[in-house]
Amino acid sequence: MIVNRIKYVVFALATLPFVFMTGCGQNRDGSVKENKDEIHIRVWESKDGVDTFIKQARQAYTAEHPNVRIDFVNVELHNTADALENDAPLGIGPDIIAAPHDLLGSLVAKKLVIPTENPSEVANKVLKSCTKAITYNGTMYGYPVSAETYALFYNKNLIRENDVPKSWEDLVEWVQGFNESHPGKLGFVMDVTASYYSIIFLTAGGNRLYGESGVDSSHPNMSTPLAIKGMEFFQSLRESLGLQETELSTSSCDNLFASGNAAMYITGLWNVKAFEKAGINFGVTTIPALPGESTPAASFSGTRVMYVTACSAHPKEAADFLEFTLSPEMQQLRFNLTGSMPAISTNVNSPYISGFLKQLDYAFPMPSIPAMVKFWNESTGVLTDIWNGADVESSLKAFNEKIKGNAVN
Repeated sequence: MIVNRIKYVVFALATLPFVFMTGCGQNRDGSVKENKDEIHIRVWESKDGVDTFIKQARQAYTAEHPNVRIDFVNVELHNTADALENDAPLGIGPDIIAAPHDLLGSLVAKKLVIPTENPSEVANKVLKSCTKAITYNGTMYGYPVSAETYALFYNKNLIRENDVPKSWEDLVEWVQGFNESHPGKLGFVMDVTASYYSIIFLTAGGNRLYGESGVDSSHPNMSTPLAIKGMEFFQSLRESLGLQETELSTSSCDNLFASGNAAMYITGLWNVKAFEKAGINFGVTTIPALPGESTPAASFSGTRVMYVTACSAHPKEAADFLEFTLSPEMQQLRFNLTGSMPAISTNVNSPYISGFLKQLDYAFPMPSIPAMVKFWNESTGVLTDIWNGADVESSLKAFNEKIKGNAVN
């Protein structure tokens, strides 16, 4: 998931996992021994259903293009950018990688990916939020395969649907009553130190990270009066929601909701299958409005993107395969296998999608400029400090200074 993207790992070539081949050999460096009559496209992607999608998509694609072989290599999403930077100069990089869209600025600055082959056709197929997310300095890069944002999950056995709060003030009031009458349970949880989620408290009044378009690295806007006010409210939730002694990591919050010990939880579509498997009777709706606001709090939206790399030996064929994955049939297949929200407008059989789509109307794409690396690296520390009682204004001013600029390291 996107929250873990900042945990970059140095990816050693010797640890590259086994490549699943289709009637072909493998060189010692991991590259494919190509038959002169075949074109091999190496795809770096994750497991957990995404690998199955790539394998089934390649089967459908190669049925139409028998001279093309799609070779899957398991490289997890948070490793692809670093691994590509290491491998590309050695001539053993892949043709296609998956990466979250907010790394686009860094990938372009390092000349690791190339523009979309048919940008107008892709733009006509995908959601507008996805088009915006994969456009950098006026140029489109990559092919979005899924969209995402997060929303408010609620346990229907613990809170009636009519009682699900529309504002944070109402949420606080409801949680206080619930906590008092349900010892051992919590009315609300979220990973407060993950800026992917906690950005919502910094967005009141249209305040946006790196400006309205997300490209002004000299003005992060994380210490404006609106940002300070929002984070003061964020800080107050530790006591008002009774969370002083609660471990609020993503895994802990997942477990609290999945075990029926939390009534409400802000998380994403990726958790739907796990909560269904746990037997939780839940619904999904928009995030409550911030104090003084009348619409749902603005969340980050993310786009998972497949990029054709600059080191690809077959860029046109790689692009054609990726455009193939944007068909309604392939997007339906991907949803069925991964539970991820499609990147195109298509109906899927899920009672939860409508809640995410409604929240997506109030979401904004994570900026994709190189300075986002600084934002991810610095945000956990400042959120932890503020949550634990540090002075909000001085903490945000220091944070704002640290995340200025265009650093790509």
